[in-house]
Amino acid sequence: MARIGAMTRRVLFLLGWMLCAAGGTVWAQEGAGWKAAAASVKITPKEPMWMAGYASRTTPSDGVAQDLYAKALVLEDGQGGRFVTLTMDLIGIPSSLRSTVVEALRKQHQLSPERVFMNCSHTHCGPEFRVGRSLYLEVMDHGDERGAQYGAWLAEELVRLTGDAIGRLAPAKLSATHARCGFAMNRRQPTRLGFKNSPYPDGPVDHSVPVLEVRGAEGEKLMAVMFGYACHNTTLSFQQFCGDYAGYAQEYLEAAHPGAVALFVMGCGGDQNPYPRGKLELAQQHGRTLANAVETALTVTQKQPVGGTVKAALGTVALPFAPPPSKADLEKMAGSTNRWEAAHATMQLKKLEAEGKLASSYDYPVQVVKLGADFTLVALAGEVVVDYALRLKKEMPKQATVWVAGYSNDVMGYIPSRRVLEEGGYEAGGAMLYTAHPGPWKPEVEELIMGKVHELHRQLAE
Repeated sequence: MARIGAMTRRVLFLLGWMLCAAGGTVWAQEGAGWKAAAASVKITPKEPMWMAGYASRTTPSDGVAQDLYAKALVLEDGQGGRFVTLTMDLIGIPSSLRSTVVEALRKQHQLSPERVFMNCSHTHCGPEFRVGRSLYLEVMDHGDERGAQYGAWLAEELVRLTGDAIGRLAPAKLSATHARCGFAMNRRQPTRLGFKNSPYPDGPVDHSVPVLEVRGAEGEKLMAVMFGYACHNTTLSFQQFCGDYAGYAQEYLEAAHPGAVALFVMGCGGDQNPYPRGKLELAQQHGRTLANAVETALTVTQKQPVGGTVKAALGTVALPFAPPPSKADLEKMAGSTNRWEAAHATMQLKKLEAEGKLASSYDYPVQVVKLGADFTLVALAGEVVVDYALRLKKEMPKQATVWVAGYSNDVMGYIPSRRVLEEGGYEAGGAMLYTAHPGPWKPEVEELIMGKVHELHRQLAE
């Protein structure tokens, strides 16, 4: 009996060891089956340029506080399906830049447009290169030749950067997690005279820090970390090139993880500002705070392995503009002492004369990407206010990760929610004065965008 008992114990031990080993094998394969590579390139202008983001600037850049970068993360699933993320320490992404890059990637690497995701940090200490997309260069009367040259060079660098990453694809494991960071604050303060741009601690915010972790096949070496936050990069307003808090967060993470590439993805921060602000030390402080949140996600929070394949969908929806001013009203505005109002009205009058009418809508791009069953990225164009992210996280199917990015693929102006449009203020329509658009959006833009997101997501589920 004792001998049989001993044999039984040995058999049970062996079976238990085999089950644990099998379980360990399954665990090791979760989040695997991928290949990945990341690359970065310095995109700081080599000579002084007019800077983007603040209408009050009257002189070109004067030095570099921190270099600007473009970064690429290429993922390839087990079936050879690829997905490319391109991030930039820049104010925006003109649709013309995306078109040029996407077409080159299609020809050189057979990448279809829905497989390319472009996002900018919206730093206000980068170059103004959005030729023809804003009134800034025209009103400041300093031409756009250098901006055009920079934009053409940038497109070439983005294509080269992507090719570099594709050429270095290696086995990898992916996992998703998140943390929180608290320096973003709503900036739409209600007053008896309307909403003004000022700290509003009782306004809606999104303090989440989504993280996509990319490690080598053995799960030890950190290859890349993609992280997001919903807050304007407006800590600084000086005349030096700088990535602001997002630039410093990336810098600190890469210093802590030699060889890894850190990519910042701007969230729905159209109505959010970093506070306090105004000094370089504060940008560095906010960057350190955000980097610490990412480190927490990497080392402390529970991670969800990301497996499966890449699915992506891209579509456009016609966002309608509110009825524009009459020709008589535009002529009156063209004589305004406010140079921005006068320039905007003059631009609309020129369009009216050339085309016989003003634009009634804008083709707005929406992108949805799924990595396996438990990771969904929603990429929205423009300066999207926080309401969109908060709503989508409630409405999307409950899963491990729903990541909502703004400032993606095309940055053509502010994208207010119905609430913000009804409240009025800068994000609701005042900022349109600095764009080529005829005026504010109609209230239904929120529902149109949401409808397109859900439509694309359903397509990917079929």
